[in-house]
Amino acid sequence: MKRLVVGITAHVDSGKTTLSEALLYRTGEIRKLGRVDHQTAFLDTHPMERDRGITIFAHQACIACENAEYTLLDTPGHVDFSAETERTMQVLDYAILVISGTDGVQSHTETLWKLLERYQVPVFLFVNKMDLAGADKAAVLEQLQSRLSDRCVDFSADGTDAFYEQVALLEESFMDTYLEQGKIPPELLAKGIARRKLIPCYFGAALKLEGVDAFLEGLHRYTLEQPCPAQFGARVFKIAADEKGNRLSYLKITGGRLRVRDSIAYTASNGRDMQEKVSQIRVYAGAKFEAKEAVPAGTVCAVTGLSRTFIGQGLGSAGDGMAPVLEPVLRYGVQLPEGVHPTDALKQLAQLEEEDPALHVVWNDHAGQIQMQLMGEVQLEVLQRLIADRFGMQVQFDAGQITYKETIAEPVEGVGHYEPLCHYAEVHLLLEPLPQGSGLQFGVNCREDDLERNWQRLVLTHLEEKTHLGVLTGSPITDMRITLCAGKAHVKHTEGGDFRQATYRAVRNGLRKAKSVLLEPWYEFLLELPTENVGRAMTDLQQMGAEFQPPETEGDRSVLQGSAPVAKLRGYASEVTGYTHGVGRLVCSPKGYAPCQNPEEVIAAVGYDCDSDLENSADSIFCAHGAGFAVKWDEVEQHMHLPGCLHRLEEPDEPEAPVRVSRAAYGGSLAEDKELMAIFERTYGKIDRNPRQALYTPKEEDTAAAYHGKPDPAYDGEEYLLVDGYNIIFAWDELKTIAQNNLDSARGQLMHMLSNYCGYRKCKLILVFDAYKVKGYHGETEQYHNITVVYTKEAETADSYIEKATLDLSKKHKVRVATSDGMEQLIILGNGALRITAAEFRQEVLQTEAAIREYAAQMKQGKKTITEKHSS
Repeated sequence: MKRLVVGITAHVDSGKTTLSEALLYRTGEIRKLGRVDHQTAFLDTHPMERDRGITIFAHQACIACENAEYTLLDTPGHVDFSAETERTMQVLDYAILVISGTDGVQSHTETLWKLLERYQVPVFLFVNKMDLAGADKAAVLEQLQSRLSDRCVDFSADGTDAFYEQVALLEESFMDTYLEQGKIPPELLAKGIARRKLIPCYFGAALKLEGVDAFLEGLHRYTLEQPCPAQFGARVFKIAADEKGNRLSYLKITGGRLRVRDSIAYTASNGRDMQEKVSQIRVYAGAKFEAKEAVPAGTVCAVTGLSRTFIGQGLGSAGDGMAPVLEPVLRYGVQLPEGVHPTDALKQLAQLEEEDPALHVVWNDHAGQIQMQLMGEVQLEVLQRLIADRFGMQVQFDAGQITYKETIAEPVEGVGHYEPLCHYAEVHLLLEPLPQGSGLQFGVNCREDDLERNWQRLVLTHLEEKTHLGVLTGSPITDMRITLCAGKAHVKHTEGGDFRQATYRAVRNGLRKAKSVLLEPWYEFLLELPTENVGRAMTDLQQMGAEFQPPETEGDRSVLQGSAPVAKLRGYASEVTGYTHGVGRLVCSPKGYAPCQNPEEVIAAVGYDCDSDLENSADSIFCAHGAGFAVKWDEVEQHMHLPGCLHRLEEPDEPEAPVRVSRAAYGGSLAEDKELMAIFERTYGKIDRNPRQALYTPKEEDTAAAYHGKPDPAYDGEEYLLVDGYNIIFAWDELKTIAQNNLDSARGQLMHMLSNYCGYRKCKLILVFDAYKVKGYHGETEQYHNITVVYTKEAETADSYIEKATLDLSKKHKVRVATSDGMEQLIILGNGALRITAAEFRQEVLQTEAAIREYAAQMKQGKKTITEKHSS
């Protein structure tokens, strides 16, 4: 059986719900035709919908036609509720776009068309109200072809030569078939409609059932069954609550079957993994539903039992939906009644945000109030009543504010560094402006050799999870590409939260350095008014900075179409009503964002201080002397650990060097040897040892017999041992535990242990601690009993100090270095020193302590001196 989900959408007052009633009546699903104006429409189930005569929520009904079953989803037509319409579009197989025969293509009609094009939904057009005076079929068809698509074809002439000739001009396959057969078969037409290469247009009057049967026949004839995988999949497109308060997740089953008590695994919006069972499956028809034990693919149903699903979420084999395009442009403060605590109200209003994510319910600390984003006045009135009915709160809203956005004018690099004690992450991001309407895009241009793939993915996750705010007004940023171009982690100290902090700070740092641009929302408008008032209207629009076309005049009425800033059009509808004495009409729909016309005034009025916004800091955290310290955003580049990447990315790409495979024994060519040695010498100075001896690992066979080069140099000086202090502390469990409570105690314990070790081993021991980057700090060296303790100077890490020290000392002394830093081990090997891991060094220390304890026990018996013990 063919199962399809068909949505019905239109500009408000085009007769969309009336057409739905006609389709249900002609297929026998309802016995009596309802009417919107009589408050008897089958799909207007909510009292507010019947009172206002508009559709506010998407509703479902089913119709059967021969061997097919169609789920009709009636969506809101009013622009204030267009977000609900867009959410529904993501589960449609086909859409019916209803056009008023008297009004033609209106501003919101074009918005809906663009949305259907974005989601690639095949469309059937039904031009309604053709029985009314002023409805001109030819004029409307010409308007459809010019303003929507030139692929719109009148299907009332289906089967005629003129029809086939018009269709043949649209597609090469149509033309070839028509030339061969003299006609185009329905199967080929259906495929063209499914690929949006052909837009069928039907004409009629739904209220009088004119043209409805022909439309039903065309819908059945020219739609194709959708392929569905055998594996279960579903997409959530709506969250609601029934009259008893049960949470309903509305799904479209995209694959397999769903049964009652099936267990579904999914991830909640907060990242928590969920495993829940479906307790009930409902298939709605208007206000009523039928409980089902199982539903197949292609079905739309509501299920209970899933407590953390969210709109747009894919379940099973289905992927998540696309991010919505339409969003509110007005932000209102909620004024709570006396006795209602904001915390309690926030929890209740969060339920509404689950059902309509576009509300963006937040607590604004600066304003000290709950704020919500809305599309317009009608939605505000509906929301007031909805809150009163569901939660018993008589809330009020303030006058509202425009929702601004911010972007940048030119590329900039943002750097975020987060390094309090025992934490480490550095992130470099490239921020680039994009064309208007592009939104935010994220990418990676960072080698995995520099930053592992798991860290790169984590950075992308943190970029996408947060609403990043601009620095002009604290508004969300948009129209920007953010690319991860460099990053650094620490082997032991880096945790997942470190990259969250570094990423947030990098974005903010880039915005702080960039030339920011304030964006304001614009409306597309259609202003219909008496011709005598056109002069006044054009003057008003020019003062608003609007862009509009010359007026279209017909008789004593004129129409102005164009676009203008939302801030200037707010309240203008009441002005139109006043100076036209109730005859004029202003219809607006969202257009998008454009540069603000008066940014200085807006910024001053908002009064946002980006430096005081501690939750969105542009500063970074560095570490010195075992403690973190803050570095202002404009000084971060002087302290960052990685080189900047903006200029590097602007240079032409060079072919990447071939990837080298790591082996147990080095087996590179002579050219590779020279390349590696050149890197060592450029960085750390000339290596006096035999280069090949420094780079090659001897085989385990008879090494002396196999090697024919110069013998190892004779060391006539003392043996030196260099210890990376913090590396050892956090590699040894007993010291790491102490460090979690008191780092000074851990350092003191290590120094005590190494002092004993040094006295027993008779070596020169240098213990090195990172002092990192304290401005003006020149380093410090102190003597602790018999060992030397070094705190590195400004801009010098322990790794860097040890590498330079080994280069100098290994020329005359035997040098060992205790560290578990893999890169440091490689470099010190090239410098001629011997390496020992933290685990191996721990065993030496433990053995030394055991030997000291044994000797102490023997001393009590007067058997030996410590010198004799060591010499033996």
